[in-house]
Amino acid sequence: MSLRTIIQTAAVSALIAAPATAETLRIQTHYAPETISGQQIQAFIDDIHVMSGGDLQIEMFFSSSVVKSVETFDAAASGILDCDMTGGAYQTGKNPAFQFVGDIMGGYDTPWQQYSWLYHGGGFDAADALYGQYNMKLIGWWINGQESMSSSKPITGPEDLKAAIVEGAVDRVRPKIMTVATTLIGLLPVMYGAETGAQVMKRIAAPMVGGLISSTVLTLVIIPVVYDIWKRWELRRAYPEKHQND
Repeated sequence: MSLRTIIQTAAVSALIAAPATAETLRIQTHYAPETISGQQIQAFIDDIHVMSGGDLQIEMFFSSSVVKSVETFDAAASGILDCDMTGGAYQTGKNPAFQFVGDIMGGYDTPWQQYSWLYHGGGFDAADALYGQYNMKLIGWWINGQESMSSSKPITGPEDLKAAIVEGAVDRVRPKIMTVATTLIGLLPVMYGAETGAQVMKRIAAPMVGGLISSTVLTLVIIPVVYDIWKRWELRRAYPEKHQND
């Protein structure tokens, strides 16, 4: 056996024996790890680790811990991160078309309809072309469904519906009141200012105050009432035997 053959054989053996270098992807999501979506993301990370045989590692930054949610896309495009796992709707300021790869819950009745548009109606190719304009590649799609909250208790009657609406409204009271209160406190100096230009600033601030108050009433009162009316109508259709006298 020649020396050249021995060297070539040794080189091939070294290549086969050399362990593969694991690739690590740095990804940011706006979901917190303790949420249902965060738990699903962790399962996704575990699946990738198993399916790649450990060659692909995911370093997930939960709760937008590196940059703000709206900045994740640009951070991935510029190399600060490797991937963006937030919603496309955060990028509607760049292009309104991103709304169609974001929060389009009103556009379909079930997630399967959106999947049909994606994979059989040309939606994925169109969305990928949109991402390509900003040096990004669309890898996949994650559809959680239309409901923002999950429940183990089925809603089959008015009492179940009322309890769910009250619970949801109560959950919104503190964050809504805190947001409105802090904004109103910030507007007080503008409303009661007497310096040069104060009259102009008051005219700007007054509609903001009215908007804050009306949005609070809308969120905590009007929307729950409208939702109750709408859902009661759906319940009568879904469970006619239970609502004959409604």
